[in-house]
Amino acid sequence: MKKLAIVLLVALLAALPTVCLAEADKPFAGTEIKVYNWEDYIDREVLSIFEEETGCHVNYVTFSQNEDMYTKLSTGAESYDVIIPSEYMIERLIKEGLVEELDLNNIPNLDNVVDNLRDPIYDPGNAHSVPYMWGTLGIVYNTEMVSEPVTSWTAMLEKHDGKIFMMDSMRDTLAIGLIMNGYSVNSDSEDELEAARAWLLNQKDSGVVDGYILDQAKDMMAGNEAAMAVMYSGDALYAIEKNDKLAYVIPDEGSNIWVDGMCVPTSCQNKAAAECFINFMCRPDIAQMNMDYIYYSSPIKQVVENLSEDELASTALNPTDDMVARCEYYIDISSFDNAWLYDDVWMDVLM
Repeated sequence: MKKLAIVLLVALLAALPTVCLAEADKPFAGTEIKVYNWEDYIDREVLSIFEEETGCHVNYVTFSQNEDMYTKLSTGAESYDVIIPSEYMIERLIKEGLVEELDLNNIPNLDNVVDNLRDPIYDPGNAHSVPYMWGTLGIVYNTEMVSEPVTSWTAMLEKHDGKIFMMDSMRDTLAIGLIMNGYSVNSDSEDELEAARAWLLNQKDSGVVDGYILDQAKDMMAGNEAAMAVMYSGDALYAIEKNDKLAYVIPDEGSNIWVDGMCVPTSCQNKAAAECFINFMCRPDIAQMNMDYIYYSSPIKQVVENLSEDELASTALNPTDDMVARCEYYIDISSFDNAWLYDDVWMDVLM
């Protein structure tokens, strides 16, 4: 019996190095991070890959608008390890001290980000954020329900053979009203915001708008349930892939160009694991999986270099320099003297 026990003990000890080595290869084994991202904005398979490679469990939760995310974060109602807001919200979170300065030594894959999205004005040196996806705001329309190709936001003032949907998003909807009056999407002028209010209320009161929606628009357009909808470029491409009658346009008057970035909030419980996740998301194979799944434009050089001819020709995925030039980034408006007017106009439009 003693000999048998010794043999079993030796066998067990021999197995231990392999077990320990396997665990050592997973630097965050037994830990968890909470990731807060937009709805339907990641290939869930990449979360499984991250968990398998690192041993860190991902508690993944979603939001629909930047403002919803901000409310949860600023009130301390929830704590998160990684959040993925848009550039104007990142600017605000930095001002209010709600995001950590990143240790870029833990994010070497930042080097994979294309040069024009590095060192942004809203976050110099990428001190607090790393780009995740980027895109534009435009109109998706059904070519069989609209009499001629759409080139202007004025198409949203006209009756068509199907429904027209605006966007359930304050900044994006007010931006259209401002643009159509010749103003910046970041206006701080009471007169200019009142002009935007008048344009949007005129549009609504004319009866051409069938509603203000967000995530539902892509499936409704894909299913021929509407003639036209204001939509983000990635959602537009998703709909177009499912319905070849659809087209996407960045109107001649201009629009919004945006970047969503990955940040670590001050409520983070495991900063090293959070930075590991951000670095992982910038890996070319992972970025490719995400782009293929959610249809948005990737900021990763190797993914951009891999675009097919059809992808390069896509206005939604790869807008031309001229299209980008007539677009404007949003900036943080929270410190504007007339910031309250944005909410006031928006509530007026929705009522």
